[in-house]
Order: sequence, then C-alpha cells, then structure tokens
Amino acid sequence: MGCVSSKQARSDVFPARDSSPHRKLGSSSREIRVDPPETDKWEEPKSPPPPGNSTALRTETPPENLPDFGVCAGRLTECEQIAAGWPTWLTSVAGEAIDGWLPLRADMFQRLDKIGQGTYSTVYRAQDQESGKMVALKKVRFDNFQAESVRFMAREITILRRLDHPNIMKLEGIITSKLSCSIYLVFEYMEHDLAGLLSCPEIRFTESQIKCFMKQLMSGLEHCHSTGVIHRDIKVSNILVNNEGVLKIADFGLANFVSAKNVQPLTSRVVTLWYRPPELLLGSTNYGVTVDLWSAGCVFAELFCGRPFLKGRTEVEQLHKIFKLCGSPSEDYWKRSKLPLATVFKLQYPYESTLRERCREFPEAAVDLIETLLSIEPYKRGTASSTLASEYFNSAPYACDPWSLQKYPPNKEIDAKVREEERSISILRHMLVIHGACKSTHQTKRLMQKFGKKNEEGMQFLRQEDWELPKIQEKFEIIYESLSASVELFQCTRWRRTFHITAETTLVVATVVPLKEPQCHGCH
Repeated sequence: MGCVSSKQARSDVFPARDSSPHRKLGSSSREIRVDPPETDKWEEPKSPPPPGNSTALRTETPPENLPDFGVCAGRLTECEQIAAGWPTWLTSVAGEAIDGWLPLRADMFQRLDKIGQGTYSTVYRAQDQESGKMVALKKVRFDNFQAESVRFMAREITILRRLDHPNIMKLEGIITSKLSCSIYLVFEYMEHDLAGLLSCPEIRFTESQIKCFMKQLMSGLEHCHSTGVIHRDIKVSNILVNNEGVLKIADFGLANFVSAKNVQPLTSRVVTLWYRPPELLLGSTNYGVTVDLWSAGCVFAELFCGRPFLKGRTEVEQLHKIFKLCGSPSEDYWKRSKLPLATVFKLQYPYESTLRERCREFPEAAVDLIETLLSIEPYKRGTASSTLASEYFNSAPYACDPWSLQKYPPNKEIDAKVREEERSISILRHMLVIHGACKSTHQTKRLMQKFGKKNEEGMQFLRQEDWELPKIQEKFEIIYESLSASVELFQCTRWRRTFHITAETTLVVATVVPLKEPQCHGCH
C-alpha cells in the first residue's frame, strides 16, 4: 500500500508499511527497501548442537512479567547484551525490545523450505535440531542497519512480547548476526493460513466451522485490544491455522499501541485495501480498535462466500464498493465529518444498503453480525467482546471444537499464488488461441461483444499495439469472465465455421478452460 509521508507525526512511532502474516511484509517507508538477491548464506550446523539449552548463555530464571523466551538473562546493560551475542546495531537502537532475552544460534535449526515470500521478508520452514520441533523462521532484512528500520521491527517484537494468548502467534526467539543486516524471528509452525484454504475449490466450510474460526479470531482480537494493541492488518493471509484447528493471528508488523490518552495522530496508510475501513480511506488519523473489527467483518463474509468480499482496485473504487454495499453515509455524517478526504469522496447520489440482498444465502444471525461489523460509523461496530456476546455465537449451530475440524494438507497463501500463476498461464494460452484463431481483431471484438462481459475492456486488451507479456498479465482478471462465457462456443460447429476456428484450436482450448454445455440456439 502507499508510502507514508516524511512529514507524518512521529506519534505513530514508525512509518507504515504493508505486511502479511509471519510470511511477508508489505509496502514501505523509505528507510526499508525490497531485499536484493540474497548473498548471505544460511549456516547449516557442522555438528549436532550441545545438549541442554539452545542459547548462547545459561542464566537465571526469567522474571514473572516476561513470557517464556528460551532463556531469559534478566535485565542486561548494553555491554552485557553485546557480550551475550546481540549485535551492536541492534542493541544500540532496540535494546529495550530485547531486554532480558538472549539470542538463539543459527546452527540450532535446519532450514528446510520456503513457505512465504514478501516484499521485506522471507519465511522458511525449519526444524529444531535438538527437539525435532517444526518452526517458522521469518527473515527480515534491514537497509544497511538504518536505525529507523530497526526501531520499526523493535516495535513488532515489543508487541509480540506483550501479547500472550492461544489465538495469537507466539514469538519463540530471535536469531541474529553481528555481520549481516538481517534477523530471523522464530515462530511456532502453522500448517495453513485462511487464504490458502479458501483458495482450494474443494474446501467449503460449514457454519459451525466458520463460527469456530470467527470465535477464535475475535478472542485473539479481544486480547489485543484489552492489552492496548491494534493490529491494523487483519486479513485472511494473516490468520493461520494448525492441524489441531487452532487459529492464530499473525504478522504484527503494522500493529501499534493505542489508548484513550493517545491524542497524537496515527497514519491512515495501514490495512490491506480490501479490508480497509472507510474512515481510513477518507484519511482518518484519529481511530481506534474498530478498524480491526471492520477487517474482521470482511474476513467473516469471505469465509461464507469463499472470495474477497470487497475487492476494489483503487482506494476510490474501494470506497465506492463499500458505499454501494453498506449504503452511503447520511448528509449529517458528511456535515460533521472532519476527515481530510471527506469533501473529495462525497457521493453525488446516495446509495441504499444492499448488504442483506448480497448476503441472502448467509444465516440470518451471521448477516446481523456482518452488518454490525461493517458499519460505516466506527462506534456502531461495537467491540470484540460485544461481538463474542452476540446472538450469532450463542445460537445453534454452535461453534465446533477446534480439534474436530477437518485436517487438510499444508496449504498457505504462497500455494494459492502458485495456483493463480498457473491459472494465469492457462488464461494467456487461451487468449492467444482466440486471438490467433480469429482472422482479424474485428472478429475477436465481435466474439467479445456477443458472448463476453466487459467487452470494451477486453477489446482494449486485444488491440494493444505493444503486445507485451506484462500488459497481458495485467488484464487477466478483467477478461477472464469473458473467456469463461465464450469458451462454450468452441463446441458449436456453426460458430467455428463462421470464425474459421479449427478443430485443433478447439482441442487446445478444451485443455485450458473446462467446456460448458453449448448454449448457442439453432446450432446442432
């Protein structure tokens, strides 16, 4: 998502960036950049680690107010932290975040395979050499040890250290190097994320399963909010699930501390676009935990319909989609609104809510809750606690037990991306077949006009003078429905004769997109 202005108030502590579950991070401040090709090599253990504790030092029992983090060294001075193995570039900037902790060694773990890739981080599945336990290693690389970048990560570490809940990812350790400008955050390993599960056509959740997932999600958010933490990037790819059915909220890279006493402005450049509430789209810098509730409402609806509920391509389009679904705000809302972009985005014609019509196949209690969570006015969304106390969670069918959830093969967002890339390649083949089979672009336009959807956009795609692969790829989503609607015609003999479509072409297309029953009347 967009970059944060260098003039942004420092009360947000660190510049905003997009991120994703403990697998990826999103858009940046100018202090953090996309990783260059990796040059530092993972140091595989040359010999088994010594028995006993897996940290560099053995020290006293951790204080009660600190979570279990391997071994706790108590409170150390900066010199003691360096002696314990922490690099100076980290202790000089983020000493408080790691206070009382000792670094873990790289040779403790055997790195196996990559399970996630983001703009600023890479996540690997690894195995603890001593215990055999599977973990996730999130590698975060900084730009030449820049202090602001390190402080940004320090905030995430501090927040993870404060939170302690079964539905929130637990930070189990940190691996550092005195030479490399990167660190590894060690997390418990989770087999799935909701994005990966939802991308599988064969997986459809029952109402009791959805209720189980949402109950765990809201319980995790309730703990965050009661602890004074706002996540600011709730989405399906940041919600992980293990084989025991336990759901955990991940990736606190955009999270921040919030309290009633905090009067300093926050950045509005947070939350992934499809899950971003209207007040942030309108530029609000004075918001609270209700932004997480809006995102949770989007996730809730997505669990029922199996796809993103509000899928805008730009901030303007996203806002219009929200108003068309939830109804546009009243005139009084605009009059009293002090949001920076309120005058820019005010609609000329009001919209009535269509949410209940769109959700007509959802359970009634679920629609009531979605309507509450997706309220335009933030205060109407309630709290995580009030959500858990709603009729939806207290009526049949009740949430199933996590352990009773069906077990699936490991499936993450990265797997969904691979499937999407394969699908895009197939669509590209399909487009090239259609374009090559027709004698002219005019014939292709006739095809789109008669049988497709969004035909003008499809035509613009086809008549590009610069027929370049990147531009073709940008148009996949726009014309896919047109292709799906028109592919059935390849079964029609008369249509093939009209457009000079060969039998060979028909066979190629049949391997790309499943053919439907012919709908061309009068052809046999």
